[in-house]
Amino acid sequence: MSIYKEQRVGVLVDIQNLYYSAKVLYGKKVNFGAVLKETVGDRKLIRAIAYGIKTVEGLEEKFFDALVKTGYEVKTKDLQIFPGGAKKGDWDVGIAIDAVKMAQSLDAIILVSGDGDYLPLVEYIQNTTGCRVEVAAFQASTNGKLEEAADSYLDLSDERKFLLAK
Repeated sequence: MSIYKEQRVGVLVDIQNLYYSAKVLYGKKVNFGAVLKETVGDRKLIRAIAYGIKTVEGLEEKFFDALVKTGYEVKTKDLQIFPGGAKKGDWDVGIAIDAVKMAQSLDAIILVSGDGDYLPLVEYIQNTTGCRVEVAAFQASTNGKLEEAADSYLDLSDERKFLLAK
């Protein structure tokens, strides 16, 4: 039984960060359902949002549908392709805005990403709202300062249940 059982939590997942970390580090895919279950525990899940990038081919639609069935709301945006072929697709600002808005009515925000760009967000929420900020990510791809700043850290590489076969 958790001492935080009455906490209202929100989970914000940077799909690209987790997907590429698992692929590069382990050659596997992420079990997003297990991540949601483990990070929330026996607390009250208010909202879980997974942020993804849509490609021109649209191959990720079935994946996004599976996330919805697992309990996530999925927000997507199109992959930006620049002249010369450079590509960009990230949700850093969108995740930050949602986190700041949600922190007002939650006891804990669970950020599922190891991206150090979120460090100012974590510190801002902790210092202005009193909301806990927890981080869950793969240790080898987690920014050390982000891990230190978090109220708690879950290393997803500790348990293989967070990974699926290729």
